[in-house]
Amino acid sequence: MDTTTCLKSLLLAIQQYRDGRTAQQAAQLQKQVEEVWGLKCEQLLTSGSALTSECVSMLVELTANPHTEPSLKSSIISLLAQLASDNSTRELLHSSYNLTSTLAAVIHCYSSTPGEPLVLQCLQVLQKLTYNTRVFQSNSCIHQLLEFLMTSIQSHSDDIILPCLGLMANLCRDNPSVQTHIKSLDNVKPFYRTLINFLAHNSLTVVVFTLSILASLTLNEKVGEKLFDAKNIHQTFQLVFNIIVNGDGTLTRKYAVDLLVDLLRNPKIAEHLTRYQHFSACVTQVLGLLHSKDADSATKVLELVLAMCCVSGLRSQLCDVVFRPAAPKLRAVGRKQGGGLECGLALVQWLTSPVEGAESCSLQVLSLLNKLLEESLAAESVSECALSFVEMLLPVLLGLLKSLDPAQGDAVLRKHCQRVTHVTNLLLTLCLEESSRSVVSAQVSAQLCLTQVETLLSCCHSNGSVTLHPPQCEDDLSQVCAEALLKTLELMSKLRQQVKDMETGFYRMLQDQRIVTPLSLALTSHHREHVQTALALLLEATPLPDFPSMILGESIAAHNAYRHREAELSIKRLAVQEVPPPRVNSSMDTSSSSKTISSLAEKIQSGLELQEQMKDSHVSDIIEVYEQKLAAFASKEGRLQDLLEAKALALSQADRLIAQYRLQRAQAEAEARKLASLLKDAERRREDLQGKLSCQALEVERSKADMGELLQHNSRLQRDSEEHQALKGAYNSLLNRFNETEQLLKELQTAHILLTKQSDSLKKTHDALQLQHHRTASALQEREEEIKALHLEIQRKNSDIAGLRVSLQAEEEKVQEKETERRNLEETLDILRKELNKTEQARKDASIKASSLELQKSQLESKLKLREEELNKHSAMIAMIHSLSSGKMKSDVNLSL
Repeated sequence: MDTTTCLKSLLLAIQQYRDGRTAQQAAQLQKQVEEVWGLKCEQLLTSGSALTSECVSMLVELTANPHTEPSLKSSIISLLAQLASDNSTRELLHSSYNLTSTLAAVIHCYSSTPGEPLVLQCLQVLQKLTYNTRVFQSNSCIHQLLEFLMTSIQSHSDDIILPCLGLMANLCRDNPSVQTHIKSLDNVKPFYRTLINFLAHNSLTVVVFTLSILASLTLNEKVGEKLFDAKNIHQTFQLVFNIIVNGDGTLTRKYAVDLLVDLLRNPKIAEHLTRYQHFSACVTQVLGLLHSKDADSATKVLELVLAMCCVSGLRSQLCDVVFRPAAPKLRAVGRKQGGGLECGLALVQWLTSPVEGAESCSLQVLSLLNKLLEESLAAESVSECALSFVEMLLPVLLGLLKSLDPAQGDAVLRKHCQRVTHVTNLLLTLCLEESSRSVVSAQVSAQLCLTQVETLLSCCHSNGSVTLHPPQCEDDLSQVCAEALLKTLELMSKLRQQVKDMETGFYRMLQDQRIVTPLSLALTSHHREHVQTALALLLEATPLPDFPSMILGESIAAHNAYRHREAELSIKRLAVQEVPPPRVNSSMDTSSSSKTISSLAEKIQSGLELQEQMKDSHVSDIIEVYEQKLAAFASKEGRLQDLLEAKALALSQADRLIAQYRLQRAQAEAEARKLASLLKDAERRREDLQGKLSCQALEVERSKADMGELLQHNSRLQRDSEEHQALKGAYNSLLNRFNETEQLLKELQTAHILLTKQSDSLKKTHDALQLQHHRTASALQEREEEIKALHLEIQRKNSDIAGLRVSLQAEEEKVQEKETERRNLEETLDILRKELNKTEQARKDASIKASSLELQKSQLESKLKLREEELNKHSAMIAMIHSLSSGKMKSDVNLSL
């Protein structure tokens, strides 16, 4: 069953369950949920299907409903957890479907029984969902969730502590509102004491979660100053590095890296790390994790090293670790740990790794090497280790600039452009220093840069998906392509004096009219670096005669007009869209809500104070009712905003089409002028070629005469070769017959020797058998007498047996019936076994034939090589024979052959 059919069946089952809520409908819905879960469609949410969105919305609504069965809730939560496979889907479930608040409401509903399996499942899914995601403490049920987490952590229940600590670490990280709320609670000091006690826990994962929570809550307070002071910080560094290197798994390593990244943001702790004496050894061990093929671990390791590069005192130490050659002791230790490569080589290997998910690691490695090489090349004297590393790195970087087929799709094009941008950034960094620039210019060719620029220009100009998107979107494909193109042109500008033909190609590309689109995008960009790069190229291009300055001005004006319209539309948007509206429980009764509204009106009329109103238990219900109405109005306004945005997008696309039409018209006129000049050149070339053609015709006639002589000579050589092959076949047949007779003679001699030995042994055994015959004859007479006595006894026994045969026959008839049944079964069993043996034998024969054919193939190839060598020898001999003039000499040579 395909995905669409399953989703339609699921949607129908949800609607039936919402209407009836019977046990049969619940079982049917759970079956449909399990079927969708079995499809393993992790990328289902990113497809943008309306059917998928409707199904997920209804599933989240059923999860929030307190009347839904726990088993059905568990199945739904398992399906939603499977959908949250990457960062984009997790963000979608959190922001668009409000799954975080829904799961928090489920936990609050079952907070009285924290050991419930559903609570543990919700905690695990929330930990996965809130990782690197900011959750506002004003969201529904987040306050209750925080209180539940603090209570569960202090309860010392081993089953629930680990997910509670992980979820608390996610909620507290980079979230000032949640941190402030926790610090304002009354039981925060006992909570701190419990966390400090957890630092001595046996599980490294618990220790990492605890340190992360303490770092988020107390880093800038007195408790944090005591925990992370100069006495304890070095032990903390050693503990975190040990957890990263020898952690319980990828999850523990991930949180340990996040903890160290958070600590590095504190200037005092970063200063302590610069003075940490084991820093180089620890970083070497951390970079040793890159030898594994785990893309997730590599991503976190590179994230940590990039964070270290942001600390000025650590960059030089990192350069020493990455660029130095491995010492003998370090190589021995590396072999024990599973890899004897240098740290720098381990980084370079991730640039071309075929592991799934290695693309993001490759971009991280390029960013890291950019920062490290910038630091190393900025020194007063560049080390030999850094230059040798650059020489090793350059072929890998140039291999990443491989050509791309634009028809492969937007995703592949985006990845290629991002990779080109990072690679060219790194090459531009290498061009800052004279010695490294000479190394780069020796390996970078003008043809490579021109091919790359042509590919990117064709993508920017002809790919409709690039040109129709809004230009101010930072991650838009047009922006990514333009950035890669301008970086490549900047690299050509840096190397135009050192590389042959680079300057000519650079100025030719600047006069290409397709350069207008990326230049206009960069000049109207929000990024200062993009604008500066575009201005530098514009200064180079303005003096050129064929630079399309008018078209560039029109394109910039179109972009600015689009931005102006977008600004006018954004002013009209409400701030309600910034915070997602909370979901209202579907079981709320409208009559009770109207009663609470009337009671509130009576209280206001009676002159009650504002504090008494806030203490009323029904105020929250009234607020929820009004929030529901506000959410409905916000959704209607969102639809209107979508219509306005669609109209604005259509207008911008029309402006772009007009600009493109003008650009194409100018290009067509320029191409017409070029074609006219080319036509004149072609006429001149035609006249030149017509004169050359007459000369070539004379040469062809001469070559035909020479070819006829060569063909006659070749036919004579072929006849001699056939005679030689016949003589060779006769000689080989005689040689084979001689070898066969000689082998037969040896076999007959060995058989004669064996037969003489056998005759001697037979004589000895004959004498022994004669003696044994005499002995057995005497014994035979004695046995005959005993047999006579036994015959008499047998006659007596036969009379007894006759009576028993009658009863035996009756039993035998029964046995025969059973035997016939058994034989029938055995015959069917034999037939099945024979068929099985036939199929097995056929499979064996097929495998044997395949192996024999492979062997025959190898033997024929070897024989063919021998025959070719012999044919070469014979052709040489034939040439020597034909070189002799007299017929007598030819006969002598044939006899010698």
